[in-house]
Order: sequence, then structure tokens, then C-alpha cells
Amino acid sequence: MFYLLYGEDFYKKNIHSPNIHNTNDKGTVKEPIKSHMFNLIFKVFTESSTKSDGLGNLCSNKEYNVVSCFDGISGAQLALKNAGIKVKNYYASEIDENAIYITQKHFPNTIQVGDIKEVDKSNFKGKIDILIGGSPCQGFSSAGKRLNFDDPRSMLFFEFERLLKTLKPKYFIFENVSMNKDIEEIISKRLGVENEKVNSSLLTAQNRVRNYWTNIDFDLPEDKGIVLKDILIHKENKMSALRGRFDDNAKKYIQQLELRKDEESNTITTTLKDNLIVTNKPIKKCNLHPSGKGMRGWVYDIKGKSPTMTTNKGEGSFIANDKFLRKLTPLECERLQGFPDNYTKGISNTQRYKVLAQSFTVSIISHIFKQLI
Repeated sequence: MFYLLYGEDFYKKNIHSPNIHNTNDKGTVKEPIKSHMFNLIFKVFTESSTKSDGLGNLCSNKEYNVVSCFDGISGAQLALKNAGIKVKNYYASEIDENAIYITQKHFPNTIQVGDIKEVDKSNFKGKIDILIGGSPCQGFSSAGKRLNFDDPRSMLFFEFERLLKTLKPKYFIFENVSMNKDIEEIISKRLGVENEKVNSSLLTAQNRVRNYWTNIDFDLPEDKGIVLKDILIHKENKMSALRGRFDDNAKKYIQQLELRKDEESNTITTTLKDNLIVTNKPIKKCNLHPSGKGMRGWVYDIKGKSPTMTTNKGEGSFIANDKFLRKLTPLECERLQGFPDNYTKGISNTQRYKVLAQSFTVSIISHIFKQLI
């Protein structure tokens, strides 16, 4: 059995050794040999299965070679770490200098390979086990103009498909926004798997519905019931940035907000040009910026969820906090996306909002990766 499973060298060293006499004069196995073989079997099977990472998580001994397209701030790499997946080589395709800075700060061994359009098989060593990516979504987004494949940003999907066919990884994940059904079907056909819609609200305080195309089988995670007030920094109550921002129409509605001092504020406001921090339970509709479009001006229950983060630099997005109105902070946005506090510290707040909005929701990707254990 050991010869077949582990090869000739292992067999000769541990089983068929000249220093080990397997039987006594009667042809039965000696007791010391029984003990030796039992210990050996125990060692083999415990070392080849799983180990604890010291935090109560089980992690596979296998090390994966990973390619991340449109890597951003390495939300995928953090998700792998959180899932207990060991990484041998992590190749990141990214061109945003701020995003690369954050990635290298947290994962200095990341191998940056540059623009996805210039990446090919020669950039990687060994067999690639996992390919992951979420191409820029503006061309597909139901909240945008829906230019679909006519948008240059959406065309980057085909770069992911090209690497999928070239590298032939064992596992892959492609993430993107909600889009027209016909576009979903095209992507499903080209990737060979059906999309699964998952709302980040199951594991975070953010309503963020995304499509996931993957050959990793997974069930939807259990809803943790996290709401916006759970991630707020209640001491963050600076008001100076809002002076002069609102017109008379806005002030009229702001004065109508019902605010309480017991940290159980039942309203939250925003101007939602690009949807950053409100939740999914409107109480009263008002328009803080009359020229706005879409969901701008809605008032929401703080016990609900934030909408999808976008790259609007934090503008037009406010929460009601005691007697203050303020923007959601970069740290709070990190929490919405499943990142540790201050993960993006070191770049401007404008860039922090941007790179966070462009990232995966780490908690969801980690949930999918855990199925590999």
C-alpha cells in the first residue's frame, strides 16, 4: 500500500528497511513493528490532510499559483488568506499606481505583471491553479449607459477569457455587475458556466448585487444581518466639509430629519449620485440636489443597508449622526467591502474611495474560496 501511494523511496526508507525485522520466528508481526507502522500511518494521514492555522481555521497544505486580473488592491489575495488557502505565487495584473501601492504594502511578495492586454503565458511559472478577475463594469452596469461590449472597458472581459483558455486553470472566478440578460448569457456561454447572483448584503452592510461565474460549487452564505449602524464610527462627527454644500431646498428637508442621541438614529440621508452609503428602506423622498438623477435625495433607515459603493470620491453621500450630517469615511467603506480597518491608509481619501469601490467584496470571495478546503 505504501509503495503504491508514496513511491519506492518512501517505501524503502520507512517500511522495507534492513534495520527493521518485520516478523518473529513464528511469522507474525512483532509488536514494535506494529507500533512503528501505526505511528507511520497516523503521521502520513494527519500531515496529508489539513492543519489548523492557529485561529481555529482549517487550511489545506496545498499551495496555489494564482493569477488575478484587474487585481486592484488585492481583495482576492486577502480573500484567499481569510479562507485559509495557501498561495505559492500570486500574479497581479494592475495598472493603477495607488492600488499597486496598497497591494505591495500588505502583500510584498505579489508579482506585478502589468497591463492585462500585454500579459501572456510567459509571465507565469508553473501550472496556474486559480484565475480570478472582475473587469471594469461601467459598460455592463444597469446603473450606467449599458454600452455593453461596445464600451472599451467591457472589452477587457475578453482578456480574462483569453487567459482562461490559455492558462487552463483548475479553478476560476469572474465577477461583474448586474446587466442585461442577453449579455449575461453571452458571458455564460463563453466561460462555460452559469452565473450566480449574490448580494454582498448577506455578509456586509452593503447592498451590492454581483454576478459570479465560477466552476467552484458554493451555496449562498447565511445572512449575518449586518446593517449600516454596525459599521459606523460613532465618534466621527466632523461637519466642516458640508458648509455651503446645500441649497435652500436641501436645508428644508434636512431640518425634517428625526435624530436621537441614543445612537439609535432612525434616518440616514444621502444624495446618491453614485450610490455610496444609504440603505434599502426609504422613509421620505426628498431631493437635496434637484438637478440630480436616479436615487439622489432619498432618506433611509439606519437599520438598513448601504447601497453599492461607487467611484464618486465619497461625494454626494452622507449619513445622519446625532445632530450631524457627514460622509461615510474611508474606514467605514473598508468595512462595507470586507477589508480590515485602515487597509487603504497611505493614499489620499479620494483614491481610497475609488480603489475600494472598484474592489471585490472580500467576504463573498472568501466564502467561495473556502469551498476548496
